[in-house]
Amino acid sequence: MNPIQRNTFPENLPKDETKYPEIDVFICTADPYKEPPMVVVNTALSILAYDYPTNKLSVYLSDDGGSKLTLFAFTEAAKFAKHWLPYCKKNGILVRCPEAYFRSNYTCFPNTHEIKLMYENMKSKVEQTVVSGNVYTDEKWSHIFSIWDNQFKRSDHPTVIQVLLDGTTDEDVLGHVMPKLIYVSREKREATTHKNKAGALNVLLRVSEIMTNAPIILTVDCDMYSNDPRTPLEAICYFLDSSTDHNIAYLQYPQSFHGINQDDIYGAAFKFIFEFNMTGFDGLAGPSHAGTGCFFRRRAFYGCPSSHTSEQRRSQSFLSTEVLAQAHEVARCNFEAGTKWGIELGYRYGSLVEDLYTGFRLQCQGWRWCMGCLDMAFCKYNPFNHGLKQLPLLQVMCYINYALWSIPCISVVIYSIFPQIALIRSVPIFPKVSDPWFWFYVFSFIGAYLQEFIELKLMGGTTRGWFNHQRMWIIRCLSSFTFGILKYTLTKLHISSSTFSVTSKVVDEEARKRYDQGMMEFGVESPFFYPLSMAALINLGAFIFGILHFLTYGGLQDLFVQFFLSAFGVVNSWPIYEAMFIRSDRGKMPSKITSRSIALACILYVAVTLVI
Repeated sequence: MNPIQRNTFPENLPKDETKYPEIDVFICTADPYKEPPMVVVNTALSILAYDYPTNKLSVYLSDDGGSKLTLFAFTEAAKFAKHWLPYCKKNGILVRCPEAYFRSNYTCFPNTHEIKLMYENMKSKVEQTVVSGNVYTDEKWSHIFSIWDNQFKRSDHPTVIQVLLDGTTDEDVLGHVMPKLIYVSREKREATTHKNKAGALNVLLRVSEIMTNAPIILTVDCDMYSNDPRTPLEAICYFLDSSTDHNIAYLQYPQSFHGINQDDIYGAAFKFIFEFNMTGFDGLAGPSHAGTGCFFRRRAFYGCPSSHTSEQRRSQSFLSTEVLAQAHEVARCNFEAGTKWGIELGYRYGSLVEDLYTGFRLQCQGWRWCMGCLDMAFCKYNPFNHGLKQLPLLQVMCYINYALWSIPCISVVIYSIFPQIALIRSVPIFPKVSDPWFWFYVFSFIGAYLQEFIELKLMGGTTRGWFNHQRMWIIRCLSSFTFGILKYTLTKLHISSSTFSVTSKVVDEEARKRYDQGMMEFGVESPFFYPLSMAALINLGAFIFGILHFLTYGGLQDLFVQFFLSAFGVVNSWPIYEAMFIRSDRGKMPSKITSRSIALACILYVAVTLVI
């Protein structure tokens, strides 16, 4: 109702860079095989190369996988950064992620070929090391890998903190001081329950407070590189502007996804969230926290706006034995026991979506701007009771929308199966065309889809992109949302437990080619595909029956809505039929899934017809 578009003017910042606040950057990774180290390295390099005073920039990498492969990749990145940073700054490079830069139509400068060759050699060396699993490095770094002995396990190991660039003695090839780069792997013990990403971020909060204690914190996902070197300058425009609200907790930048084709067949760009919803959120109490690309005030993690926390630099060097000992202490796996961490301090526990939940809790504390979602909907501090006491009604409604994101899957499952089976049995369950109530369904359907179409077109989307977006919403409802609700229910009944699975960021070139051709991937035997395939088959059967019924008896007035739903289901299910019966590539539906889905669809039909 009150969308806001904001602009910044970094050219008006103080010329004296000593007045700029220090920034600690947090990057999290958890598995070197699902999140290839070179992906994480590219993210870190894009941030190390920011147009920001290097002595005021510290990058922390949280490696929750405790992998020597990830650490090795960053020792190589530290060496390459000494060439990459001056190359970018000297030539005014905009995209400072090496992988994205060299894949673009880049301009050649005198030493471009040399830098590219250097990057490709580093990339090859890291990737070969990941494949072999054996680390071979020079004498400078060899001692730090001795901790990875036979006793070191991913789920049971001591804290590892290693400074790779110290910000004082490390200089680039032009003699300029480098930013700080620090590797952190928190302690883990098999007998201890470990929080997921929120726990890793809270360890970084404490470790960085001990070592650098910057007043501003930037969180970035490991596969989300920064595409503008002036980003921190834009961010501090808000934090340094005396005319803005001093209760600003965070500044959320939108996510811009690269490599997505024009029509976005997976509906994965989330334009509605980042380009439409966020501006509306901003007109209320501020946008929700989206997990990555977010600048925080450190003190926002330590209490309400009126509370006071220390933001002063420590007198000791962050490389001193005492400071490093304290940093190891606060990274212990049982450090939070009996404390308010995760409850009133740091990233909040209680939901798998730690970003949305933490942003919501911060706003409820009075800060401005700013299965997991179901945890947020039904936990102690949920939008229904806690939010209504602290936030405006419209803001609460926005959070309720996110918290109950998966609930519509219940109606989608019903509308995708039962009207179709009733059609095959010639049982009308909706008003016939001549009934005035028929137009209620017409209005609801056209109104919802027309609104989404208009919004997407306003954001520069295509008609095909709109169709793909609505299709993917149905697919999610019939797969991940349904399984999410089932998992949540089993968790609350103590039959199962909630877990967070790292998404694979490994690029499959064959899959990439199929994606560019507009083909979906179904190449793995996932239980998610069963409800999808069953619904697609039932809709196809009902659609064929509807046509035969019309040809035999003429007219479908009593069954028109059901026939329309079946036809709509068939149109949306075309990629599924294609994957089940037409395609022969590696992305097709596994034959086991197809045969079982046919059998399950028949069993479901028989079971429902016994009830009708």
